[in-house]
Amino acid sequence: MAVYTDVSDEELAAFVAQYDIGGVLACKGIAEGVENSNFLLHTQKGYFILTLYEKRVERSDLPFFLELMKHLAARGISCPTPVASREGAMLGELAGRPAAIIGFLDGMWVRRPKRVHCAALGEALAHFHLAGSDFTMCRPNALSVESWRPLAAGSLDEADSIAEGLGAELVAELDHLEAHWPKGLPSGVIHADLFPDNVFFIGDRLSGLIDFYFACNDAFAYDVAICLNAWCFEPDLSFNVTKARALLDGYTTVRPFTPAEFDSLPLLARGAALRFLLTRLHDWLRVPEGALVTPKDPREYLKKLRFHQSVGSSSDYGLDH
Repeated sequence: MAVYTDVSDEELAAFVAQYDIGGVLACKGIAEGVENSNFLLHTQKGYFILTLYEKRVERSDLPFFLELMKHLAARGISCPTPVASREGAMLGELAGRPAAIIGFLDGMWVRRPKRVHCAALGEALAHFHLAGSDFTMCRPNALSVESWRPLAAGSLDEADSIAEGLGAELVAELDHLEAHWPKGLPSGVIHADLFPDNVFFIGDRLSGLIDFYFACNDAFAYDVAICLNAWCFEPDLSFNVTKARALLDGYTTVRPFTPAEFDSLPLLARGAALRFLLTRLHDWLRVPEGALVTPKDPREYLKKLRFHQSVGSSSDYGLDH
C-alpha cells in the first residue's frame, strides 16, 4: 500500500456519493507498500479502504481481483469485500485512476510473527486454496519463472551497485531455475503476496487476509514457499525452522502435500526468493519522484535466496515426508 495519486476533496466527495456509505468524514493516505494508492476512508457508515489502482496494475485484471474477494468471502474466508455502487459496480474511476471501495477488516498485522501466528497462517492459506477451487475466473501468474529473466534484464547493469557480483549471480540463478522449475504440481488460485502485513490478527487469532492484487493461478506449493520466505526468517535473516514447521504443519493438516510438492519445495523457495529479489531490485532503482513510499531493500531477499540454495530437502524446513 502507498500513495502515488493525490485526490481532491471535491473529487472524493463526488466519488463516494455514488455509494450508499454516507458522507466523507475523513480520508488519510496509507504509506506502506509499493503498488497502489490506498486511503483509510471514514464515512458516516464506518471505515473503508479506498484504493486507486496505479499504472503497474492492469485494468483488465481488476475484475479478477474484485470477484475473487467476493467469492472467497462467500465461502467463509475472512477478507475485505468490495463495496458495490448504487449502480451495482465494484469498480469506478477517481482522479484519473480505476478505483474501488473495499470493506474494512478488523485486526493488525504482526511485526514479529511467533510460532502461533505461523501455524494460523498455514491453516488459513490452505483454506484459501481450497475455497478458490471453484472460482471460475483465471489469471496466469505474470511474475512466474518465465518473466524473471526479462524483469532482471532492466536491472542487471546496476545490480552490482547493490551487492558486488550480483548481476552474475542473478544470471546463474535464472539459468538453474529455468532448467529445473517443476511442472504439473497441484495448482489453482494463489495469493502470491501473503506477507505479514497482508495478514491481520486480533491477539493470536487470525482475523483476515488482505491485498489480493497479485492473486493468480499457479502452484499451491509456490504460495507456501512465498510464505516461508516472508514469515520464517528472523530480523538477522537467520531461518527459524520452528516457525517453518508450524507454518507447514498448519497448512498440511488442512491440505496435505503430494510427494511432488514435498520434493519441489526447496526449489520453489529459491524461485520465490528470486522473484521478490528482482521486483525489489527494480523498485529500489526506480522509485517515482515524490512518491510517499519507502522502497524495500533487495539485499534481504538475496540473503534468503542464498539460504535456500543450501537446503538439501524439504525436511530442512521441518516438513515430514
